[in-house]
Amino acid sequence: MQVWNGNRVNAAFYELPRKFGPTLSLAVLRVNASGSLQTLTQMTFRALHSCSFVSIRGCMNAQFPDEETKSGEFKRQEDAFREWISNDASTRYAAEAGRYHLYVSLACPWASRTVIVRKLKGIEHAIGLTVVDPVRDELGWAFRDTSGDIPTGAPFESTDPINGFQFLSEAYRATDPNYDERVTVPVLWDAKTKRIVNNCEDDICRMFNDAFNDFAQNKTVDLFPKDIQAEHAKISDFIYENVNNGVYRAGFATRQRPYERACRRVFEALDELEQRLSKSRYLFTNRIVEADWRLFCTLVRFDAVYHGHFKCNLRRIIDYPNLQGYLMDLYQQPGIAETVNVDHIKRHYYMTHTAINPTRIVPIGPLLDLTKPHGRERLN
Repeated sequence: MQVWNGNRVNAAFYELPRKFGPTLSLAVLRVNASGSLQTLTQMTFRALHSCSFVSIRGCMNAQFPDEETKSGEFKRQEDAFREWISNDASTRYAAEAGRYHLYVSLACPWASRTVIVRKLKGIEHAIGLTVVDPVRDELGWAFRDTSGDIPTGAPFESTDPINGFQFLSEAYRATDPNYDERVTVPVLWDAKTKRIVNNCEDDICRMFNDAFNDFAQNKTVDLFPKDIQAEHAKISDFIYENVNNGVYRAGFATRQRPYERACRRVFEALDELEQRLSKSRYLFTNRIVEADWRLFCTLVRFDAVYHGHFKCNLRRIIDYPNLQGYLMDLYQQPGIAETVNVDHIKRHYYMTHTAINPTRIVPIGPLLDLTKPHGRERLN
């Protein structure tokens, strides 16, 4: 029996292995003024959505236990839904305006890349967008007002205009009733078949670039140019392994050596990219490609959260003249600033990752100004 205590549930529940999460139902109780117990509701909690995992291995708490190796390394789960939208009738999902809807968190770097590509291609009118609350609670990503005025655990009205879902997990269960992994963003939802088409940001970005070009206001924008395809794929893999996912491997490591290895790899990669960007305005001379936005989504979060929260603290991005200028250059591209929400970013990381930040205190700094002149034009 669990007793309701504010917005939290006894953390002992989260010691249960994930396989028991889908079937465990708790009677949630409260103590009234007379001291007797009252039943509030029956709630089903899924441990895979929890951000309060308790370690059972005798080391630092793991943020996502099912993605932690015995040696204390973070190993990200694979994306579960990888179906494809086409404009040539080659798949069962046809590119159509108004049919698909994008569920994202503006805190998430993976989801933010899809928001940027949607913006740059000019397909906002063709693909709807709903932003989830940046603070995940025990039930996962919620379609709750994003202002932070509604505390987690309190009743709320859904902000999902398509299905009226309260939690993103409902979309996963509607697609696969047996889904038993971590629920992630982004999600590309098909309103016609009422199921998830894809939850892989790499796939979604490519589909937005190619399959929806007929609906794009900016048809000439090509973020995956064929003439540099091989080199583009190579540097994208490098950025993903060492920077995008590298900060997570450092931040979610539960032992010292895996943390140090991951952290040093992050800064070795940043040093290499700093050198490359000393000679080129963007990763590929003077044109911006998808890999630039892949790197941007980590850089724009680095000094605010990864430096402190994930302990990637050998240097800040502002300590790298070329990376900092490059970050400001990309941030100042038309429409990009409105895709970046530092409040969502900071509240998500510091309030959701309670295994790392149990107090849930959100720092007021650092003071970042990405609107200053960057001087990168000299490299044209």
